[in-house]
Amino acid sequence: MIEAGKSSGGKGEGFDVEKYGNSRIALIGFPSVGKSSMLTALTSAKSETAPYEFTTLTCIPGMLYYNDSKIQLLDLPGIIEGAAQGKGKGKQVIAVARSSDMIMMVLDAQKWAEERAKLTIELEQVGIRLNKEKPDITIRKISGGGVLLNSTIKLTKIDERMVKTIMHEYKIHNAEILFRGDYDVDDLIDTIEGNRKYLKCIYVYNKIDTVSMEEVDSLAKLPNSVPISCKLGLGYDMLLRVMWENLGLIRVYTKKRGSPPKFTEPIILSAGRGGITIEVALNQIHKVS
Repeated sequence: MIEAGKSSGGKGEGFDVEKYGNSRIALIGFPSVGKSSMLTALTSAKSETAPYEFTTLTCIPGMLYYNDSKIQLLDLPGIIEGAAQGKGKGKQVIAVARSSDMIMMVLDAQKWAEERAKLTIELEQVGIRLNKEKPDITIRKISGGGVLLNSTIKLTKIDERMVKTIMHEYKIHNAEILFRGDYDVDDLIDTIEGNRKYLKCIYVYNKIDTVSMEEVDSLAKLPNSVPISCKLGLGYDMLLRVMWENLGLIRVYTKKRGSPPKFTEPIILSAGRGGITIEVALNQIHKVS
């Protein structure tokens, strides 16, 4: 279950918060959707709450202890439309989001569709892709021969003519391109740009106490979604389980030769932080010892 943790996630104040723990999760949403209440409930951090917008004006870190791991939660100021262009400290907020291992998009259960669409657009404008795998496209520049397209499967979303047009727009006139999936124009552009961030995202629908049970049931069936009520304290157990599954953390327990495993203070491995390999585990043991 939930344990009270440190109210700080490391050194630093404001938007300059040092990474601490095994994973970092950014809480993103419009003003007054319940991010601060979530942070207070899941950690011992005290993020100010009030029934008006823009209560949180800076980045508030908190530490969640769950399944023997330390997970840093960051309560970010509410995003407004135009955040990608810098409105309402939008650029600072999104910069912190890019540095996270996962995003929790906190939405109002009464107007979630509109909020989710707007927030997704703001994040996409700065190169953040939610719940999407990085396209398996290889581009190798060559000295001549033009643009050569190959693929391991049949392409239905893009053709050779379109590929050549896009490459020429980026002033790449000679290259070998290999698609290992049925990708589209946006996937090719993302690969060329090379600065996209692919993050897991959990959609948290708060204030379910204000909608019908039928609506709550519909929200619960959406992918990567968890309905909660900060006011009534509902849904936190499910949220933690879904969070853990999406983070993909692995606990490794060590033991001395001839002794049973020590089921305390495990080594935590993450695919996003070094990888899940024996070498990474051994390096962590070396650092600890």
